[in-house]
Amino acid sequence: MNEIFLDTETTGLSYKEGHKIIEIACIETSELIATGKIFHKLINPKRNVPDEAFKVHGISTEFLSDKETFDQIADEFLEFIRGKKIIIHNASFDLGFLNGELNSINNKELIDKKFVIDSLEIARNKYPGTSNSLDALCRKFNIDLSKRTKHNALLDCELLREVYINLLDVKEPKFNLSSNNTEKSFVKNNNYNKKILKISDEEVKFHKDFVKKELKKNYY
Repeated sequence: MNEIFLDTETTGLSYKEGHKIIEIACIETSELIATGKIFHKLINPKRNVPDEAFKVHGISTEFLSDKETFDQIADEFLEFIRGKKIIIHNASFDLGFLNGELNSINNKELIDKKFVIDSLEIARNKYPGTSNSLDALCRKFNIDLSKRTKHNALLDCELLREVYINLLDVKEPKFNLSSNNTEKSFVKNNNYNKKILKISDEEVKFHKDFVKKELKKNYY
């Protein structure tokens, strides 16, 4: 099963308070290695973006005015994530918005929590009592944050992928080394030294005398 690293940006902190999604980004990976497939949409929330939210992500109401609405991108989004493991940092926040938006559209499936892994929960279990925000974890693992001047869903997905690899202690994602060429190279290089050396009678006698003499000194 491939993985999806997912992040959203919103107009506020709660869908129930009338806030909406304004950006969705997903990066697909296979065994944590990027496949090159990306889903990224800026979304017209059909409401204003408060100043507090603009300071976080820098996305304005005017900038979003000509973008697609959530109902217009929902099918493409669902198709992109279908049947894949979804990794989200602070999943309850993003799922609250995503399932809220999907629920507002007739006959749209919701995201099943059984497919979701919350990297924040993993981090809290591994590093209790410390800050486990995405920024804090990037600093802990020496991941470059220089491009993260503001929250950006697509950039945050890539940062999350690097954080997740470190959380699992997977220093290097697995590569496929099972090709025929690799197998052949191992077969070709098995010409190691098989010569059996014969010990002389004098060496055998010397060894026996040494063992008989030295073992008397050992009491353990």
